[in-house]
Amino acid sequence: MSDNILEIRNLSTNFQTAAGVLKAVDDVSFNIQRGATLALVGESGCGKSITGLSIMRLVQPPGRVVSGEIIFEDRDLLSLSREEMRKLRGSEIAMIFQDPMTSLNPVFTVGDQIAEAVKLHEHVSRKQARARAIEMMERVMIPNAAQRSRDYPHQMSGGMRQRIMIAMALACGPRLLIADEPTTALDVTIQAEIIDLLRKLKEEFRLSVLLISHDLGLVAENADSVIVMYCGKIVEQAAVTEIFEHPSHPYTEGLLRSIPRPSQDAEGRRRLVTIEGSVPSPLELPPGCAFAPRCSYVIEECRKGPIPLEAVNNNHLSRCIRFEEVGR
Repeated sequence: MSDNILEIRNLSTNFQTAAGVLKAVDDVSFNIQRGATLALVGESGCGKSITGLSIMRLVQPPGRVVSGEIIFEDRDLLSLSREEMRKLRGSEIAMIFQDPMTSLNPVFTVGDQIAEAVKLHEHVSRKQARARAIEMMERVMIPNAAQRSRDYPHQMSGGMRQRIMIAMALACGPRLLIADEPTTALDVTIQAEIIDLLRKLKEEFRLSVLLISHDLGLVAENADSVIVMYCGKIVEQAAVTEIFEHPSHPYTEGLLRSIPRPSQDAEGRRRLVTIEGSVPSPLELPPGCAFAPRCSYVIEECRKGPIPLEAVNNNHLSRCIRFEEVGR
């Protein structure tokens, strides 16, 4: 058996628009080891959420996966029929989405929605599915689970709705969990509770996790390895400590510098460091490195052609021809 539960090989997902082809995910390759947490990070629109949806085969038209392989437990998910993929979702791979309010059905109780997920994948009675739903609500720390199972989504707080999404995702015992910005819509206190809960459930269910986030603090505390994406491409990949201590791409360096800190300048003011410029339109990417227009390390060679993803060391990759100078 392979050490990797998931292997992504040269994955590309495009969207056909009136203005042309948008390459949302462009030739992306990575592995997730069994029991590990891999984080995908980057600004909004960099392709990290579309990568997660591509794995689940949930990209909606006009988007579609145009090339690559998604190998899960020695099966290429792109070769499965719709029915085979439907059976696999939830039972073997599950996904937690950004906004639970739009992911939950407003006209069904939360208990019925969890129970329906169980009945979809397991041959159990309605009573057994209901009992499993209440059990899962208890495991995600929802008080008075039997009573709250009769509530509708709008009757619950944002944090409780996210717990329901987690309960639904884990109800059938998947081995891989894709968590897409699981704390984005929550306040700081509730964010910490949800992350603590996910950490506990990861160990309890022996999960492998793909964590999609723009929150580098969250990533630092929970990920084993990190992939940084920019304009649909991987620009850096390494172990979490290596990324934070020795960034080797200017974009990663910029992200780390932009983390708010309580430091002050000479006049006692707190300054927020930002990355200059803005992300280019995915329909009008510059030649060469897409980050070049915003990069302080840029030289003429950066604009001439595609920049390869090269090894900084054995387990560290960077898409920058000046990686030896970054972060030094």
